[in-house]
Amino acid sequence: MKLIWATRGRMWGFRFLRDGGFPDPLIEYDKAFSDVEGEPEAFRRVGDTVALRFPDPSGWQDAAGRVIPHEFVVFPPLAEVINSVEDGLREVWPLVADEFARVWELPKPLSVRDSVE
Repeated sequence: MKLIWATRGRMWGFRFLRDGGFPDPLIEYDKAFSDVEGEPEAFRRVGDTVALRFPDPSGWQDAAGRVIPHEFVVFPPLAEVINSVEDGLREVWPLVADEFARVWELPKPLSVRDSVE
């Protein structure tokens, strides 16, 4: 499964936990999210990929009390079955929920290459 995933942890700021195999995932991320800045939830199809944003389903917050956002760029074939934020929660979140539970409270983030893909 090819996926870019960006989020925050309890003690660390916004970063990529999965890079989708790209040397610089920011380029693909920026293309996918170019028209959905500032919205707490977002779904946007760009070609055959999907930009997806939703607040942490467990309501976890960072040390400042902000709800943790999760942002994904989803590639085929998984992108083909995602047509809404609700679809993304159902299809994508179960793939990363355990990983996030392991890393979100770490004092500093893992390298994207250290995360479990």
